Amino acid sequence: LCHSVQGTAEMLARDAGVTLDRIRYLCAGINHMAFFLHFDEMLSDGSFRDLYPALQEGYEAGRLPGPNSAYPHCPDHVRYDVMTRLGYFVTESSEHFAEYVPWFIKSGRSDLLERYGVPLDEYCRRCEAQIEQWTGESRELLASADLSVEPSHEYASAIVNAIWTGEPSVINGNVPNRDLIASLPEGCCVEVPCLVDRNGIQPVRVGALPPQLTALMRTNVNVQELVVSAILQEKREHVYHAAMLDPHTAAELDLDQIWGLVDELVEAHGPWLPDWLAGSQPQRRGRAGRTRPMV
Repeated sequence: LCHSVQGTAEMLARDAGVTLDRIRYLCAGINHMAFFLHFDEMLSDGSFRDLYPALQEGYEAGRLPGPNSAYPHCPDHVRYDVMTRLGYFVTESSEHFAEYVPWFIKSGRSDLLERYGVPLDEYCRRCEAQIEQWTGESRELLASADLSVEPSHEYASAIVNAIWTGEPSVINGNVPNRDLIASLPEGCCVEVPCLVDRNGIQPVRVGALPPQLTALMRTNVNVQELVVSAILQEKREHVYHAAMLDPHTAAELDLDQIWGLVDELVEAHGPWLPDWLAGSQPQRRGRAGRTRPMV
């Protein structure tokens, strides 16, 4: 489960000046790289208006993105710019989505960080803020004689309620691709709408995605497939292969740097890794077929 879909829907509705209860959308893809295929406003006569033209026009005119009240240091220029180029809005936050693609975070390109407002320390700052928030909440709860719980926009309580009571709910969940998104590999993990009721979680078939979205998702699915192969086959080589094909890593580092980086990460995390990964380095072929250890 993730909260990117419903959180972004709330944000886009706010930017469009429409209340969320008047929004109808279809969102699908892979986790942190799903896109709103439709984002519409329900009008008074029951018809629907595509809000993408208004969002595009607002961004081009400089009125959007709107202020980020939760994280004011995180403007959404990355996602809006991607929307103008791919035609659809992505679910993951701008500062996080920038880590999955090769276009926004580059060595020696501080101009890109300034242009798009990408704070490289955002996740650390968010974790510190959340810890401080949780500490304050803990003090308040312990000091209070009453305990009340309100629903949030997270899906867990809605899932439990739908299965227990039979009251249907729709979430976006991550499930194996069993003919759900035709343009992505069978069996990979996809994020699609799911109906939830007494019958459990029932994923909805979306069909094929626009080709530019499929191609972008494949760059990350390739990495995921190689990591899964590394684990199932217990082959450290596939960890290097996954790092080689990561879009951001490949945009910044040469092959020796990528393999060296993996070695350093394995060494740093050794106590938490399985023996087949934390053990000796595999051999690789150099020029003219000579076998040499990795540097």
